[in-house]
Amino acid sequence: MSRAGVLPDCYTIPIVLKSAGQVLFIWVGGQVHCVAVKIGLESNEYCESGFISLYSKCGEPGLALKVFDENPDRKLGSWNAVIGGLCQSGRAKEAVEMFLKMMKRGLRPDDVTMVSLTSACGSLGNLQLALQLHKCVFQATNSTKPDTLMLNSLIDMYGKCGRMDLAHKVFSRMADESRNVSSWTSMIVGYASHGQVNSALECFHSMRRSTAVRPNHVTFVGVLSACVHGGRVEEGKACFEMMRNEFGLDPQLQHYGCMVDLLGRVGLLKEAREVIEGMEMEANVVIFGCLMGACEKYGDVEMGEWVCENLQRLEPWNDGAYVVLSNIYANRGMWREVEKLRVVMKDRKLDKVPGYSLAT
Repeated sequence: MSRAGVLPDCYTIPIVLKSAGQVLFIWVGGQVHCVAVKIGLESNEYCESGFISLYSKCGEPGLALKVFDENPDRKLGSWNAVIGGLCQSGRAKEAVEMFLKMMKRGLRPDDVTMVSLTSACGSLGNLQLALQLHKCVFQATNSTKPDTLMLNSLIDMYGKCGRMDLAHKVFSRMADESRNVSSWTSMIVGYASHGQVNSALECFHSMRRSTAVRPNHVTFVGVLSACVHGGRVEEGKACFEMMRNEFGLDPQLQHYGCMVDLLGRVGLLKEAREVIEGMEMEANVVIFGCLMGACEKYGDVEMGEWVCENLQRLEPWNDGAYVVLSNIYANRGMWREVEKLRVVMKDRKLDKVPGYSLAT
């Protein structure tokens, strides 16, 4: 198009920016930005929001804010883009502050604004703000009822604020056909996060029985996490097998990690090792770390040595595995092994990192 001498317009540029953002090609965005400046489209509301979104997705919130600040006559799309970008970069408090500035300018939020804001509120865990935003949702929606995405964001927000009763209230008022996998998963993960094991598992089984919605990988992370919190070993095993056998989902690292944690907590260390050895990908330090903690809890020397060997292979600079193994030896009265381990740590210059207090 450019080689043919045809100039882009306010519809072409946002499409290119969206594509560049999906593959994180910030250099493409920079070139398109230059073109937009040359042809006078840098302040167009669609182009401007596209630049802000691109820079935010590419990890350049400073550039996004610079684009936003350079235009005093900002439209709602630009406000939405910068609020969403702040949420994506973990700056939830700034996102809320930006929303308040927008309201003072007399702009009315829409569904896009509120989805970003509820996400920010959930990150902050601010219940009072959550209740206020819930009221704003009904004022912001274009129809008489909020859409599924908006309701899902409310469920997630209340779950992160620790009010699963309010999350369930929103969920229960949704029509059956409106509930998608995100609706069910938000409920399951919320219950699991707050230790409401029975509610999480009941919600999962209700999902299987009463809907045509199929669970996804995130759903099973919530289910297995609930089993870990409740020590539900057999149910955890059944759900883990269900992933592949019933729903055709291959377990990922998080699912294997949950299983190792579940088995390790109840002392089934050999089974936990079998899970690791049967993984289709290499276990990471988090998974081995879970098993190492279980080895210390149950005083399993042989398993602790095996885990320590793997942790040192993955992170040879980390002294944590040696420290835990030393504790296992000490608790068993194996002082000769403790001394040998200290010599190894000294030879490899893996001295134990001294503790410190934030109060000093």
